[in-house]
Amino acid sequence: MHLCFKRISIIGSFIICILSTGYAQTNINDTYIIPGAERMSVYLPFLQNKNVAVFANQTSIVGNQTLIDTLIKLGISIKVIFSPEHGFRGDAGAGDVVKDNTDNRTGIKVVSLYGAKTKPSSEDLKNIDVMLFDIQDVGVRFYTFISSLQLYMEAAFENSIPLIILDRPNPNGFYVDGPVLDTNFRSFVGMQPVPVVYGMTIGEYAFMIAGERWLSSKKANDKYDFYRTAKQTPDTPLHFTVIKCLNYTHQSKYVLPVKPSPNLPFMGSVYCYPSICLFEGTVISEGRGTDHPFEIFGHPSFAFSKDLFSFIPHSNEGAKDPKFKDQVCYGWNISSKNISSFDVKWLLMAYKLFPDKNNFFLKPENKDPQPEDYFFNKLAGNAELMQQIIAGRSADEIRKSWQPKLEAFKKIRKKYLLYKE
Repeated sequence: MHLCFKRISIIGSFIICILSTGYAQTNINDTYIIPGAERMSVYLPFLQNKNVAVFANQTSIVGNQTLIDTLIKLGISIKVIFSPEHGFRGDAGAGDVVKDNTDNRTGIKVVSLYGAKTKPSSEDLKNIDVMLFDIQDVGVRFYTFISSLQLYMEAAFENSIPLIILDRPNPNGFYVDGPVLDTNFRSFVGMQPVPVVYGMTIGEYAFMIAGERWLSSKKANDKYDFYRTAKQTPDTPLHFTVIKCLNYTHQSKYVLPVKPSPNLPFMGSVYCYPSICLFEGTVISEGRGTDHPFEIFGHPSFAFSKDLFSFIPHSNEGAKDPKFKDQVCYGWNISSKNISSFDVKWLLMAYKLFPDKNNFFLKPENKDPQPEDYFFNKLAGNAELMQQIIAGRSADEIRKSWQPKLEAFKKIRKKYLLYKE
């Protein structure tokens, strides 16, 4: 049985906004998780009479309407919208180049940060007084919104513009697991030495990459250090603030009110995504082009195994040209599984059954590929996992190999948590 995206009631601890904002939300039903965006009495004073830039998409909602529409109705001057992968309205497929445009509903200029460029330019931010960030993340390293967050932060610091991050719950925030990225394998699907599932909200993650000086720009790191130690500066009295969620803890099982991207239509797909997305670096279909992407996976060559689940990928909203379009695939349906870890067993099962093992992993186009050129390795964050699979290592052996780095990361993570474990 699938859970559709909706708001659910979850009991949690009452939490007041971080930093010295001087505001507290009142008259809150403390049985509900309240995302940062809905705590308007906390951050609205910082936006009034300002020119505002907003990084947002279809998940940026306040109640039953978009954050953009809400702010416009309240008289906030939004000069530019920045959009991530899948576009501002969330209808572009994975990896699709999204171009700059004008939003038809509001007439506001939309600058894509997934396509020709990934970071706001100084020209984009000309005359901007405050930058706002509000995106629903799913807590997985290769889900590109955290890469966009980092570059947006760098642009704010480099241009000395105050930044407000409206925090949202992490639907996979109740565990930490998977291999930690080796920085030799940095890419837009993994920029920092964090595990596949890092167990942090977008606000907590922002504090970590800034606090650990992981920003890729030295200028941004230096500026952040300056503003972190200065109580106030004439040009930016507010430089980096996270508006916390209320009633959220890292044990909360938050059900998303809106699907975060076209290929994560159910909570089941959100939970399976960390493990099944690695099939994108292989010839195995990860279920794109079906009604249940990332909950089913397989390949036409598995037809000889009569007990397997069958499915047919078709062109759809999130996958215009999916693997094995209109072909029958045979594999596994894991939609009923209770996912609470990053699991490599499905990769091992598929590799063991695949008849042409030399062609299981997608090969780079260049003639002399290096390990960091393989897309599978970029997703895994290292070359070891591929080698372990080829060598026939067990799931337990593989998990044991990444534990030292995983434990080291957990110690770093703990310093930046804003919510109870």
